[in-house]
Amino acid sequence: MSDAAILALNAGSSSLKFALFASNAALDRMATGEVSGIGTSARLHAQRAGAAPCERALGALAKPSDALRVALDWINTQCSEIYFAAIGHRVVHGGTRYRASVVVDEAVLQELETLDPLAPQHQPINLAGIRALRRDFPQALPVACFDTAFHGGWDDATARIAIPRRYHDAGVRRYGFHGLSYEFLSARLCEELPRASRAVLAHLGNGASLCALREGRSIDCTMGFSVLDGLPMGTRSGAIDPGAIFHLHRRHGLSFEQIEHLLYYESGLQGVSAISSDMRVLLASDAAPAREAIALFVRRCVREIGAMVAVLGGIDALVFSGGIGAHAAAVRAAIGAQLEFLGIAIAAAENTAGAPRISRADSRVPVFAWPTDEERMIARHCSVLLGDRVGS
Repeated sequence: MSDAAILALNAGSSSLKFALFASNAALDRMATGEVSGIGTSARLHAQRAGAAPCERALGALAKPSDALRVALDWINTQCSEIYFAAIGHRVVHGGTRYRASVVVDEAVLQELETLDPLAPQHQPINLAGIRALRRDFPQALPVACFDTAFHGGWDDATARIAIPRRYHDAGVRRYGFHGLSYEFLSARLCEELPRASRAVLAHLGNGASLCALREGRSIDCTMGFSVLDGLPMGTRSGAIDPGAIFHLHRRHGLSFEQIEHLLYYESGLQGVSAISSDMRVLLASDAAPAREAIALFVRRCVREIGAMVAVLGGIDALVFSGGIGAHAAAVRAAIGAQLEFLGIAIAAAENTAGAPRISRADSRVPVFAWPTDEERMIARHCSVLLGDRVGS
């Protein structure tokens, strides 16, 4: 007898995270894994619950679809007794319409494809995965879970960009991203520190943003119209003076397509350092450009945390997450040192050890460093939609 399971997929341009959950009330995690280094030297790291981890070099995987096939082959080998009751996909952009997870059909796919230009590094990959698995696993409920959905309750002053109203009405507005991560972190913060009504959540990684959280709800985010906005990231510039874009076009002769590629793929930590987009590599380097890239990242984080605190009218908790936020103690320490005026005091020993709570006992603001779990949030949304379908 086969067991029902929920497959959660979190696909990016250079990696694919996946997790398998039992289709029960507890959503017990059966397996987890990641294919990293897509387009360069790919590796598989995967582990079934209670078993030894699998580490394997994969050589050159040219496309995210190749990584998806590797993940499915591993699941088929290690978890052959299960079948997929639902397959949930992280989809970066849901536009103005999709403010909750949705069962995907062809009409939904076609509508989501119109949003490809707003998240060119992610949206086409996300949707290609949905198409492939709807074809290969027709019995599984296909679910799209949106990174924009968590921010769907913003007021007009937060969502609007100061351009003519006709463009806002056509969808040129602020959306916010990393919503699945923020949804998970918000739920955990509510459990561990329910009195923290005003919190800043920092999802810092190859993609990076901040979220201002009031009473568990997003009221602002450093990412706005696209995933290019806000903080500098691995290869993305973050917020940039629009005048610089026109200057690159007129003075340096770059086409708008070239500028788009420059800002998405050649900027951020990679562009400033000319060494790497990986914060771990930069922290290990003594080169001056690496130091400059780190200092820029820290300064921008400090500036934008200050902006989030201003929007909230104060701060009751700060949560670091994402690949950098959860693991780069030196970056957390540098950010915390510049936020002491807010009553933030980082405990050196706990921070270095990667403890869940990294603030000193005398810190007015509790500070946490938690790994996020977007895959579990995807599974939760799938479970709800599976239940709705059974109930109907």
